[in-house]
Amino acid sequence: MSRPTASITHKMADFTLGLRFEDIPAPAVKEAKRFLLDSVGCALAAVKNEDMAAMYRFIEKLGGTPEATLIGTGHRTNAANAALMNSLLVRALDYNDIYWEQDPSHPSDIIFGAISPAEALGRDGRETLTAMVIAYELEMRWCLACFPGVREVGWHHATLTQLVSPFVAGRIYGLDADQLVAAAGISGSSHYTLGGVVAGHLTNMKNTADPLATQAGVLAAMMAREGYEGPVEVIEGKEGFQHVLHNVELKPEILLDGLGSRFLITECGYKAFPTEALTHQPMSAVQGIMKSNGLTAEDVAKIHIRTTARGADILSDPSKYDPQTKETADHSLPYCLAAVAADGGVYPNSFEQDKLFDPRIRRLLGLIEVVADVEIDAMFPGTKRAVAKIDTLDGRSFEATVDHAKGSPQNPMTDEELVAKFRANADGVVDTARQDAIIEATWGIDQAAGVGDYMKLLVV
Repeated sequence: MSRPTASITHKMADFTLGLRFEDIPAPAVKEAKRFLLDSVGCALAAVKNEDMAAMYRFIEKLGGTPEATLIGTGHRTNAANAALMNSLLVRALDYNDIYWEQDPSHPSDIIFGAISPAEALGRDGRETLTAMVIAYELEMRWCLACFPGVREVGWHHATLTQLVSPFVAGRIYGLDADQLVAAAGISGSSHYTLGGVVAGHLTNMKNTADPLATQAGVLAAMMAREGYEGPVEVIEGKEGFQHVLHNVELKPEILLDGLGSRFLITECGYKAFPTEALTHQPMSAVQGIMKSNGLTAEDVAKIHIRTTARGADILSDPSKYDPQTKETADHSLPYCLAAVAADGGVYPNSFEQDKLFDPRIRRLLGLIEVVADVEIDAMFPGTKRAVAKIDTLDGRSFEATVDHAKGSPQNPMTDEELVAKFRANADGVVDTARQDAIIEATWGIDQAAGVGDYMKLLVV
């Protein structure tokens, strides 16, 4: 197979093949472990969800070579199906990591694009962590490289993940440079995702789009391993990414900048709330006002929010003032604000069906006003400011401004806070002794001879 050696996918292949675990700085290795712990905690919290039960049934009906383990049930299937199910569990509560620059993404959606193949092939912990770091480094650069971001012109960030996951899985499958380029071409020419999965009335596809793009990368790597070919210039070639997304300017120099020398994984953020990322700043502001002034839901006469145009539009459209499902509620800024004001915070159980119709929350929904602020919008995405003002029934007013949500690099979660989040997610799913074992195994995964024993810890 002939290919232009200067293609963007070839340069990504060179990075993927050239990265050694020993070359990854200690802070980046530590962050990969932290994101792994955060991700498996999010996955454990989702294993009993009704929508996950449907997907477990679906995956089991697909069958497949029993080579990789599903979190929760312990069912074994092929690596591609396991990557889909495990990635979906990580994503299901919208509680995993977040990186948002020109584009938003959740790089941990791709973690099991490394782990499930690594379990199938018996790769060790260091090789698995290296592939995880590759996922973060490529995905985060895609979030920086498009102007405007693809999400701004109607595409979901799974459109970017389809161009990253083949390299992650391909590293585990031991592909050579030509095969990696082929895998990128296979996946990157077949999995563009409409932004409609996260607009208006939301469905299960909100959380499933990116895991499907992760699975696509595993399948593409498996196909390329057998000698199957794909477009060699899927990004810059005729009718490739740059040609078809004509209303987006891709800057390849940003996409490729610092690969292997500057590690971006330490700049990715964690979620303190299991909700859409742009809800976090206004939620933090309302939470701060309520707590610092001793207010209860019954004190509130009005909640005014000034935020980004996206927060006022997509997250606060009419459907978001009357959410009927979890998928709509966790992307509803009014609902999230009402839940914070009523309960002091938002937790995975804040989206259970009975809670959606809690009278205290429903009363507050009608008292919330969300408006776009042009000055705040001008700061986006570098600063995601929100200004909250709460008027009380006795005539008082309180205001707060939040620029950086808890969990962001500017307002980081400590190891202790991250472990507390993990335990809160795992409680009721696995006992404390198992939680301890998972935490210890995660911190020491670079010493593991394989990841099979680690996956056994995640079986409920």
